[in-house]
Amino acid sequence: MRNLDKRATLDAAAAAAGVTLNVLQLDVEDTASVEAAVAKVIANHGRIDVLVANAGVGFVRSTEQATEEEIRWVMDVNFMGLVRSTKAVIGHMRQARSGRIIAISSVGGLAGQPFNEIYCASKFAVEGYIEGLASYVGPAFGLHFTVVEPGGISSEFANSVLARLQDSGGMLEDEYLPLLQRYIGSREGRSEGVFQTPDEVAKIVIRCATQDTPPIRTRTSDWSEQITALKTSVDPDGRKLQAQILAEFMPGLESR
Repeated sequence: MRNLDKRATLDAAAAAAGVTLNVLQLDVEDTASVEAAVAKVIANHGRIDVLVANAGVGFVRSTEQATEEEIRWVMDVNFMGLVRSTKAVIGHMRQARSGRIIAISSVGGLAGQPFNEIYCASKFAVEGYIEGLASYVGPAFGLHFTVVEPGGISSEFANSVLARLQDSGGMLEDEYLPLLQRYIGSREGRSEGVFQTPDEVAKIVIRCATQDTPPIRTRTSDWSEQITALKTSVDPDGRKLQAQILAEFMPGLESR
């Protein structure tokens, strides 16, 4: 956790489920923090089997309205946070010839959405990064890479996005205002089919962590499938693209 002072809710949920958690401090924006957490895991257990890169932030602003500082922040958390975490564990996994890296992306990693171009760009980067690793590190060293692409999730994520919008000036009085109001209005009151519970998405993550041959990418709901169908109908799990890339650039190296 980035802030261990907020662990009480997590501890209570773990106790209710009858499981034990070892909670470490980790901030994906801080390389030293990431490396320290990984070092503790290796010291205590000798290996790392699965990395689930789940830390992320949302952002709702048009490009004209966003500051460069805000854009760098979104990219740093959503993309560089994944890169830092992967760099910290991938060497251990390569040496073990075993390991899985699962990145939580979004339908926004496949389809650009209104007022989310900065967020979507960060998730497009996540998709390309994982696909790139899967094209050679996976087959060569026995690792598996997956991007999980949810739609909306019923959590504090959306509330945090709107809170940041308000903290950074709210809805600005410009030509984008009616468009932003239309966009936010389209989301209000929509839950059935669009929003999932965290548990529903977690089950997909667990499946990817335990399958013999997990997908390179996977959606988590029927709505997620529908909104991205034009990009995924031919190659829903990413395996066809991986095979094509391997044949073109890594002849003789087979997918796993």
